[in-house]
Amino acid sequence: METWAVDLADVGAVYPWQGAEVIMVIVGVVFWLWWHVAQVKGENEEYKADLEKYGSDEQIKKALDTHY
Repeated sequence: METWAVDLADVGAVYPWQGAEVIMVIVGVVFWLWWHVAQVKGENEEYKADLEKYGSDEQIKKALDTHY
């Protein structure tokens, strides 16, 4: 292409990976869902570890209620 003074409808796509948009969206959604599942699993493991370290929900609530 020597000049930009043309009808861009005749030029076609001017960006890389033309036609891969659907695949990229699918990959993005799959990654997003995987990340959420991994995040929830990690937070649940951390919560269980905290319960083992500090006690049950009731003990934690009782300790917080007595100080406030």
